[in-house]
Amino acid sequence: MNLTLEQIGEKAKKAEVTLRTLSANQKNKALTTSADYLMANMKMLLEANHTDVERAKENGMAPALVDRLLLTEARIAQMAEGLRQIAGLDDPVGEVLSMKQRPNGLLIGQKRVPLGVIGIIYESRPNVTADAFGLCFKAGNVVILRGGKDAIHSNNAITMTLQEALAKCELPSDAIQLITDASHETAAKFMKLNQYVDVLIPRGGAGLIRTVVEQATVPVIETGTGNCHIYVDESADLAMALDIIFNAKTQRIGVCNACESLVVHEKVKDALLPRLAKRLEERQVELRGDEESRKVCGSILPAKEEDWGMEYLDYILSVKTVSSIEEAIAHINQYNTGHSEAIITKDYDNSRKFLDEIDAAAVYVNASTRFTDGFEFGFGGEIGISTQKLHARGPMGLKELTSTKYIIYGNGQVRP
Repeated sequence: MNLTLEQIGEKAKKAEVTLRTLSANQKNKALTTSADYLMANMKMLLEANHTDVERAKENGMAPALVDRLLLTEARIAQMAEGLRQIAGLDDPVGEVLSMKQRPNGLLIGQKRVPLGVIGIIYESRPNVTADAFGLCFKAGNVVILRGGKDAIHSNNAITMTLQEALAKCELPSDAIQLITDASHETAAKFMKLNQYVDVLIPRGGAGLIRTVVEQATVPVIETGTGNCHIYVDESADLAMALDIIFNAKTQRIGVCNACESLVVHEKVKDALLPRLAKRLEERQVELRGDEESRKVCGSILPAKEEDWGMEYLDYILSVKTVSSIEEAIAHINQYNTGHSEAIITKDYDNSRKFLDEIDAAAVYVNASTRFTDGFEFGFGGEIGISTQKLHARGPMGLKELTSTKYIIYGNGQVRP
């Protein structure tokens, strides 16, 4: 049965009343049961995903995007493990952040509370369905999902599985709902469903995020695209740099924390770039660089201005040479998307300067940008990676899915 948006919203609001009062034990039991149901229904989930993947291939979807869409036994197992990990985390709801006594005797404090009903609009990543449910549910929130049409069978199968698990635990199955109408008209209406939705979170490419930010009347937490840089400093361990760049660029290309841009100090370009080009040939990575990098390595193609700010989501890497760490930081801050940036260096002062001056949600020293992820950070998953600065920044876990309210204790005080 296809419900209207209003009907979905009404069901969500009704479920919210129950969710905000659940104990941590009730939530944890539901999450572990949901993990068990995902594993038990693996065959059904893989069959539904196979339908989506085959249709995507027939429609000419790019390999990187097909990889985003694909579910495997290992990925479903990771989804289940994510729910179990969330169950093992401290429940943020009800935490009293402060309590102070005023001169008149009033006790005034702040307490964590759920955001309420969270709407999530996302593209072809069916694992988001389980991650979003788990994090929203543990934080006491109802979630309404609107995935892309490319993943409709996968998302529906996952949602039904999670609803069955909730029903098994005698909890509202409407704590997670999926909008099955993938039309743009329905999405636009969803973005304006202020009567029922408290917060909207877009998760996907730049076009989707821009559309939601520009069209929504529901408050938006903006997740961002990833033009992530790695800067190889003049004191870098070049063997380490090669391993980190290779991992950050090629381990998985269709993700927002993959390295898209390389910045190299001119003093190490001769020693690094030919070795790097040879290493990246293993994955047929195309290098696009400035004039100085091309003098060192003839296989590097000329870069255009737009390459410096490009999120390729492909086996392509831009290369920029610089003469100082100051120039590297200026270049990165000019072209980055505020996601994840890394420096490879042995110089402590340069590492501190990079950490202090780079404007991004996650800044690394001597590590791959691929770690910017809620699961890797120990959050059990993530609702998205926020690149804005209000309310949340970086991988959004449980605390980022709560708000606060003031609680005031008195004993008869009246204001004079």
